[in-house]
Amino acid sequence: MARAPRNPWIGIGFDAWRLGFEASAVIGLRTVLIAQGGARAQAESTRMVSEKIAAGASLQVMALSGRLGATPASASARTLAHYQRKVSANRRRLAKAAVG
Repeated sequence: MARAPRNPWIGIGFDAWRLGFEASAVIGLRTVLIAQGGARAQAESTRMVSEKIAAGASLQVMALSGRLGATPASASARTLAHYQRKVSANRRRLAKAAVG
């Protein structure tokens, strides 16, 4: 008997949930840092905006070059993976700065 094909949207949904959860941690860490004011807050605000612009632009390049895949599921999964890498890096950096 043939196995039913795996539904990719279940994993995509989990990945979206995980990205949202980790993004909320980054928002909290950034809020604390920016609320403290000063040069670090200004630098983080500037970095946050430039990173968002760069991440969106690089995703657009991926989309236009066909690197997101041919199906809605592959495009969704690769888009989430693209942003997950950025968000994870920010969470690690900000958590380290909060401790140090």
